[in-house]
Amino acid sequence: MAILGIDTSTAIASVALVEMGKVVCEEIQQAGSKTNGTSHANHAETLLPLIDGILKKASLPLSELSAIALSIGPGSFTGLRIGLSTVKGLAYGSNISVVGISTLLATAARAKGWDGLACPFLDARKKEVYAALFRKKGESLERLTEDLVAPHRKIVELVLSRANQERCLFIGDGTKTYGDVLTMALGEKCVLTLGEDYPSTASAVARLAEERLRGEPSDPVGPLSPLYLRPSEAELKRLKQDAQ
Repeated sequence: MAILGIDTSTAIASVALVEMGKVVCEEIQQAGSKTNGTSHANHAETLLPLIDGILKKASLPLSELSAIALSIGPGSFTGLRIGLSTVKGLAYGSNISVVGISTLLATAARAKGWDGLACPFLDARKKEVYAALFRKKGESLERLTEDLVAPHRKIVELVLSRANQERCLFIGDGTKTYGDVLTMALGEKCVLTLGEDYPSTASAVARLAEERLRGEPSDPVGPLSPLYLRPSEAELKRLKQDAQ
């Protein structure tokens, strides 16, 4: 079973190929970074070349993939739309199965070698974070909360109510923005990482999809949509106009 995993939910896009639970190859591209003097402004420019590069490295045609898995959010509205539209185009063109995976679930699953509470912690802007709480033991990952968007202090309160004497690993770009606040509130219970020492989110997406496909069907491509958790700016503006 060969699964192509894709993540465009944050400023870092990643693509990975996983076979039988093992990462064959993965590529990561930061939005705004440069390759061979070329600046990559956004995921729309980088995603297809990343996919093409992965498949060429593995000498695997697109048609031989078992499925394409992608993170469906929460995360960047634009990034999620780019990822989903790209995957739908590939799926419709090649009749490949598609699996959508929660970005926060995949982020928690990245934490290899960690036992204890794990809190994916992504900066949602507007003084909020996307977060969820899991308990990790070995390869087992137990979900303790739904995916949330909330002020960072609310997430701290949630962790304090669940932590007891356990340490909690906060993983994601929100730790860069709110790391000092987390450390002050939780002290030694708090472990912070951007995730740079773990496999990519795309590889976790692919592994989770592989596990799911062993007992469940893939997702219907047409209805598959991003998990935003809150209205977009366009929707908020429309609601304001309707209220006037």
